[in-house]
Amino acid sequence: MNIAIYPGTFDPITRGHIDILERASSLFDKVYLAIASSKSKKPLFSLEQRMELAKQSLSHLDNIYMDELTGLTVDFAREHDANIIIRGIRTVADYEYELQLANMNRSMAPKIETIFLTPADNLSYISSSLVKEIALFGGPISDFVAPPVEEALKKHFT
Repeated sequence: MNIAIYPGTFDPITRGHIDILERASSLFDKVYLAIASSKSKKPLFSLEQRMELAKQSLSHLDNIYMDELTGLTVDFAREHDANIIIRGIRTVADYEYELQLANMNRSMAPKIETIFLTPADNLSYISSSLVKEIALFGGPISDFVAPPVEEALKKHFT
């Protein structure tokens, strides 16, 4: 069984993340969305809120599972019998960081592979940070996030 994990803060989960998860869902038997508690990044939404928004946004996928990521990604992978780490990349800058991260993970866990997936062209410019900034100023975000996330962001900023 091929099990993959897709780690991140997902604050909030975007249509780009969903696109990557939809494709990963078709490639792997089971995919864990590993949502980091990430206190250093000071997320807008609590871990519980991010997990609920992801659950609502991914309800159409039956082989996606969620769990909290509190430590190293490779440890999470081992705990969940995952042999693949999925990383999303949008830009050359993302690639440089992600390549370094993949090499570090490989040095700690040589049997766990990292696979890079890119979102669809029409989603490649979307980032959680930009979505939050647009929402803060009352701009339109429905093209960037699923309806439950849009509602949560509007509620948060009003």
